[in-house]
Amino acid sequence: MWWMRRRSRTICLSLAFITIFLHLFLALVSLSTYHQPCDHSLPPKTTFVRDLARTNHTAVGIRDVAEPPAGNSDLSKLEALFDHPLYNVPSPPVPEDDWLLKVKPKIEASEMSSQIWVSSRQDGYEDIQWNRSTDSHPPWLRFHLGISRWQLYPHHDPNMEALTQQLAMHRIVSAVQKSGGTQLKLVMSFPNYGRAMVKPMRQERDDETNYNLYYFSDFERHNAEIAAFHLDRILGYRRVPPVVGRLVDVVKEIKDVTTDRKLARTFFNSPVGNVCFYGQCSYYCSTEHAVCGRPRNLEASLAVMLPDLSLATRRSWRSPWRRSYSRSKLAKWETEADYCSTVKKTSPYNKGTRLVDFMDMVILDFLMSNMDRHHYETFEKFNNNTFLLHLDNGRSFGRHSKDEPSILAPLEQCCRIRLSTWLRLQLLSSPQYRLSDVMRASLSHDPLHRVAPLLSEPHLTALDRRLKTVLETVSRCQKHQSKDGGGDEVIFDDLARLKDIFTPAG
Repeated sequence: MWWMRRRSRTICLSLAFITIFLHLFLALVSLSTYHQPCDHSLPPKTTFVRDLARTNHTAVGIRDVAEPPAGNSDLSKLEALFDHPLYNVPSPPVPEDDWLLKVKPKIEASEMSSQIWVSSRQDGYEDIQWNRSTDSHPPWLRFHLGISRWQLYPHHDPNMEALTQQLAMHRIVSAVQKSGGTQLKLVMSFPNYGRAMVKPMRQERDDETNYNLYYFSDFERHNAEIAAFHLDRILGYRRVPPVVGRLVDVVKEIKDVTTDRKLARTFFNSPVGNVCFYGQCSYYCSTEHAVCGRPRNLEASLAVMLPDLSLATRRSWRSPWRRSYSRSKLAKWETEADYCSTVKKTSPYNKGTRLVDFMDMVILDFLMSNMDRHHYETFEKFNNNTFLLHLDNGRSFGRHSKDEPSILAPLEQCCRIRLSTWLRLQLLSSPQYRLSDVMRASLSHDPLHRVAPLLSEPHLTALDRRLKTVLETVSRCQKHQSKDGGGDEVIFDDLARLKDIFTPAG
């Protein structure tokens, strides 16, 4: 037994010596490492800033802008796209008569229109202290004063950030239901007297429209209104009023501030405690189709309102390719092979740019899969020589798995497109400016992107697919016209004066 105890003591002592030796060895190694000079790597963001600081930035000539943009991120593609010459076409100063509105030097009390909007109660509104200086104007007024004959806002608009921030952040002092229309819409007012058209969330972003549902029976989508504004801007049109997404408190920002008695009577709490309302309208205004918060937060799109009709009247035009809105009857354009020839001989499509302006709208609608463009509007002041307003896009982006070729019927039948649009479409089909990538980047700036992407990936993929279809349609038109000896008639050249300085990307 004593031999066993002695052996165990020897083993323990040996293990103790080995342990002490290992600790000493590790301490020496750590000490030598500590005294070694080292250059710590910067965090990813700091490294990016350092590399950016070391980069030599040089001016890029017009012919060089078509090169692929530096970096592969979607945001860099969007920035490079908006820096491209096609989005920065030089233009002469806007003539005085080409502005929609003007600031009067002095307005007498007797001259003020009774149609100017005033709140039924003034508490909550700011005191008006505006003068002729643009700096004193709120963002919505700057937007109104910036509308010209050819666009709603300029490409690089310094007011856009302040305007979208107002829509997304400013306190709401009034909310009433907008009269007319087939579905529920609200008009919200801000302390600086700005107003926004509001469309609430009715269904999930990823919910596709039922294939058996007619286009005129679908819900309007709040995210479609937001996406339409971004797509319109990416296409270089700038004919959709700015739209922003916002989380609205149904109680604090609608129920408690509304002066609309009809709307107020439709509020109720759902069985699970969500605050709901349904308003009064032609369709989908009932308890079965109520709009509900979660429990009070409600997603909505807010579009800045256009100038009051008393200040800037608008004319409504019936679309020549309007659908029949019948479940059995077809429209003339669906049955007459030579329908476009008749349209081309009819005012206002027989002169000016109205026909190619209409084709711009057709391309926008096809990319969004919007089948509900029965009318469009223009500002009456500019007569027929002006742009088309791309309003009311709530029924867009209903389906991503199916394209609707009938939307492209005007382009196929007329074979007419403006050169600047044609070149931008080609640009957006290239990998360095891919439409889905720049749309993803643009939509990421919207406040509701924090909740979920405004368009799902299948919808973004559908944009690329539909863009390819548009390009193929124009190419077929060119081939067909070249056989008839009229290939040049497909393209309406609105860039003739820039041919000497611009080389389009192939």
